[in-house]
Amino acid sequence: MNDNQAADRKFPLRRRTAGAAAAVGAALLAVGIGALPAAGADTSAASRSATALTAAAAAAPGLGSAALMQSDDFFQQGLTPVGATVNLTGKQALSACSGEETMRALTKGKAAAYADVTWAFDTNRTSLTESVADGSTDTSAASYEKQLNKMVRSCQDEPQGHWYYGKGHALTVKAGNGSWYPAFNGAGKVAGGIAVIRSGHRFGIVELSGQPSDDPGYMEGITAGAVNRLAH
Repeated sequence: MNDNQAADRKFPLRRRTAGAAAAVGAALLAVGIGALPAAGADTSAASRSATALTAAAAAAPGLGSAALMQSDDFFQQGLTPVGATVNLTGKQALSACSGEETMRALTKGKAAAYADVTWAFDTNRTSLTESVADGSTDTSAASYEKQLNKMVRSCQDEPQGHWYYGKGHALTVKAGNGSWYPAFNGAGKVAGGIAVIRSGHRFGIVELSGQPSDDPGYMEGITAGAVNRLAH
């Protein structure tokens, strides 16, 4: 197997993650949390659906979809969302780097609450996954934040021809803080990025696969938006 083939074997983890999230979407529709319009749907309708989804979750106690990124956050970044699948189980794979490890596995099921989302966009091969949890205390959240950053950094040093994460960048906003890392494909071109985020006792990870820009700093806006939502 050559290097390019090896790199191609790593990326499918993201596709499996999206598929797993879609599989639970149907069950969640019964409680008002599920899939938003599919590709090709009117984007204004998608925005209204996302708002309704957030309102329904916000009315429930604990960590809901209001703490996850919303369609408005993406419009500000030049991305047009066409659908999302949300669940509150913590069983979505954390990232391409972590393989099949989930937030529930990372926390050994001890987090107070979980929330996950997979977003699809009208840009070919661009998607975003986000997984967050409530650590109950700032101390526990900081500990999990450290573990997530360590996991991401383990994929910074890869053999030539493999995708990898670039240098980490710290970000602080009023709602909390985060660390974002650009992602590069086997050819060394920007291919999205990943961010570890925390707001008080809540923490999480966000990964963008593909992006409509060659600027690695594109992830900075995504990270800021995710941190601000996490405080909700």
